[in-house]
Amino acid sequence: MKTKALVLSGYGINCENETKYSIEKVGGEAEILHVNELIDSPHLLENFNFFVLPGGFSFGDDIGSGKVLANKLHYKLKDKVKQFIEDGKLVLGICNGFQVLAKLGILPMPDFTQRVTLTYNESGRFEDRWVFLKTNRKSPCIFTKSIEYMMLPVRHGEGRFVLNSDSIFEDLTSNNLHVLQYMGPGGKLSGYPYNPNGSVFNIAGICDGTGRIFGLMPHPEGFNIPENNPYWTSEKIKEPQGLKIFKNAVDYLASL
Repeated sequence: MKTKALVLSGYGINCENETKYSIEKVGGEAEILHVNELIDSPHLLENFNFFVLPGGFSFGDDIGSGKVLANKLHYKLKDKVKQFIEDGKLVLGICNGFQVLAKLGILPMPDFTQRVTLTYNESGRFEDRWVFLKTNRKSPCIFTKSIEYMMLPVRHGEGRFVLNSDSIFEDLTSNNLHVLQYMGPGGKLSGYPYNPNGSVFNIAGICDGTGRIFGLMPHPEGFNIPENNPYWTSEKIKEPQGLKIFKNAVDYLASL
């Protein structure tokens, strides 16, 4: 099956072009669509098999990052998004998109009940840096298949992952839904600045039980050519690691 991705755009979203480029670079097709156009014509979602919510600051992060866009999707497109998920299609939320998926109640379970959130960084300031990540190899996430470690950029003021109960943490970890963790020296879970926001258990990304819905704070589309990385002249940087996320999605859909 050919990848046909809908990359959402709108007020304050600012990474749609890089995201579209990344999907197309690994063999998929992508179309940028404004959120208002999708709300006006919800049936358009049926034409796609990959729904991507890019990074940015949708609606200026008023009343909390991603909250306004999450409300719009909930009250205007809930049924269509629910059907999209039930049809076994892919959903990816990057940075602000991850914040939207969490507040929409799609992650870690797609039942539109909020269980987790992304809130203000413990440092009290906007963090713009490259981070080292390790993947949970036991995770069902299709986006991180065969990936062990990654280096990606983060740029956010509200990236601290928190849960509203210990039981949710237990469910998340026991089912290996914690997909990405911030990594410090020696491959260990370390504090600031390696964990740039103070996320619980250094969690940088999670998925649902099927592995088809994935949200992460780092920006894979921000590493789509080797020269994006500050260490690109080093022999250790041989490929744009962020593209692996999109390539796994394209390969998964091609296998159906």
